[in-house]
Amino acid sequence: MAGIRVGLAGLGVMGWRIAKNLRDAGLLVGVYNRTFDKALKFSRDYGVEAFRTPGELARASDVVITMLSDDEAVRSVIAGSDGVLSGLRLGSLVIDMSTISPSVSIELANMVRSRGGDMVDAPVIGTSVAVERKELVVLVGGSEDAFNRARDILQHTAKTIIHVGPNGYGLYAKLINNALLGSYVVALAEVVQLGRAFGLSDSVILDVLTKLSSARSPTSELKVPKMLSGDYSVQFALKHMRKDLDIVNREASMRGVPIPMASLALQFYRMAERMGLSEEDFAAVLKVLIRQ
Repeated sequence: MAGIRVGLAGLGVMGWRIAKNLRDAGLLVGVYNRTFDKALKFSRDYGVEAFRTPGELARASDVVITMLSDDEAVRSVIAGSDGVLSGLRLGSLVIDMSTISPSVSIELANMVRSRGGDMVDAPVIGTSVAVERKELVVLVGGSEDAFNRARDILQHTAKTIIHVGPNGYGLYAKLINNALLGSYVVALAEVVQLGRAFGLSDSVILDVLTKLSSARSPTSELKVPKMLSGDYSVQFALKHMRKDLDIVNREASMRGVPIPMASLALQFYRMAERMGLSEEDFAAVLKVLIRQ
């Protein structure tokens, strides 16, 4: 790993923490963020360069990591004016850790390869807490060689890194996870509200759903306390779960696959967004039920 220069674009909740882990590993040379002030703050806090364009970041890096919000953001940063492609060095690797449409990712990977680089889709399972603990799961789609190169970088911020297939397949794997996760958190919100309607104390609800239930999980351990306390500080923003379920819905529709549970969950997140909850943690979907 000696001499490998890594740049990261996208300093959101997850990207900031991933960048810090890579800086602590001595790999990060610089960052880019659409809002330059945020890149400048990271630069001052952690002693790496703040770049004004993705192209400048790419010119200074052997590996470019993107952690962005949606299809449009990833397309703009990689293929837009002054994007990564404009500065991509021969043999460079692009690791896109965003959750976007697989078709968009495959298209961008082909563009990167046409410029002499390589690209993997590497969406993650885990919240900001998992990043801080370096316990992320990363699902990688791409060639075997590109996966091996990506793994050497990602091991500094993730615990489990899995090669699931060619380009796009990391995203397919992430989408089935988030179809389940989004539906599960709506179900948790439903039973928290039901438990309170029954007159159960919050401490009993907490114990049942996080310690005693056969359906308990790391997600219930994270989200039920947030629901009970009303703490919706962001681990994973509600707007991103809605976006991910929209992608799931489109991909399933294209294949004629019925997804009644995920489709219903999507409606709850859309209602939550209409209530102004986009920037809160997706556990705030509970507020939709409280309003009914």
